[in-house]
Amino acid sequence: MFPKIKSEYIDTGKVRYVFREFPLDAKAAVASMLARCIAEDDAGKYFAVIDMLFKTRDEWVVKTRETLKRIGREAGMSEQSVETCIKNQALFDKLSANEKFADEVLKVTATPTFFINGERIKGAIPFEAFDKRIKQLLQN
Repeated sequence: MFPKIKSEYIDTGKVRYVFREFPLDAKAAVASMLARCIAEDDAGKYFAVIDMLFKTRDEWVVKTRETLKRIGREAGMSEQSVETCIKNQALFDKLSANEKFADEVLKVTATPTFFINGERIKGAIPFEAFDKRIKQLLQN
């Protein structure tokens, strides 16, 4: 669904998209940290890594450290760079603060959760529902 939203609304400048991580546990937080380290502030690269992490979730949830090291190596990182990244307390604290904000302020109780013009939408919904809501807002 996201590629459709991206091509029809984000890439055309009709909507602004903000992505916030909401890792549900320490393993997900470490995976998010690795994605940030690999991407080095390159949004396209970050989302490519996130997409790959979602696709390999079953593998890294079971063999977290080994799988994340392999993913880091495949992205050109040394084993030491991966270790440094996943032990980065400041980055972990930032993700924890994001999670706390989502929980306490935004009242996020499910993933995914979307906000369209301040309206909270919990769970995965079809593209058509997003499309309808966005078109209504763009007409106003």
